Amino acid sequence: MEHYLWLQYAHILAFVYWLGGDLGTFFASRQVVRRELGVEARQVALKIMLACDQGPKLAMPAALVLGYQMAVSLGMLAVPDWLTWTVWGVCLLWFANVLILHHWQGRAFVAELAAVDFRFRLVAIVLLALAAGFGLAGADYLVADRVAWKTLVFAALMACGVMIRHHLKPFAPAFAALVAEGPSEQHNDILEQSLARCRPYVWAIWAGLLLNAAIGVRLL
Repeated sequence: MEHYLWLQYAHILAFVYWLGGDLGTFFASRQVVRRELGVEARQVALKIMLACDQGPKLAMPAALVLGYQMAVSLGMLAVPDWLTWTVWGVCLLWFANVLILHHWQGRAFVAELAAVDFRFRLVAIVLLALAAGFGLAGADYLVADRVAWKTLVFAALMACGVMIRHHLKPFAPAFAALVAEGPSEQHNDILEQSLARCRPYVWAIWAGLLLNAAIGVRLL
């Protein structure tokens, strides 16, 4: 069981960096849209926001694969070895892609990778929701229902992330215009409205993380 304890330890760290990084991103974003701050100060706040956001982005694939492996190790999932290797491979590629998208911003190929990443998330949401649904309906690969519930919540967290990305589309061009042209009511309004539309999904992610933690320690 020693390997399971290491998996559990890593899974807890993923949870900590996801929730903690999300909190840091949220509070830094509030400084980005403060109208009384100068452009340079808001640029610094944006850099902090993007750096904090790497925690949740990297924690997501890590939490998924570690949680999956823990369920397999405990016998809560009865799946073939090839599926386990596939899940690990996909999550490692996902993890690497997040790093590439962050460190090579502005490169021509990054836009294509971002589009692939977005489509991948849509497919993953559907597959995870279906796997959880079939499991709860009595599929033989699921031994413990709480794994299905955690998977369903995880799919919802990913869906919230997709919606946040959707509502942030006007944010980047508005902030670039603010830096190039100076602050204006139009730019500030766009930035504030974009973040305001994201907040319900951010709060939903926090609630979902706490819910999955409660399921994991069997509080629910």
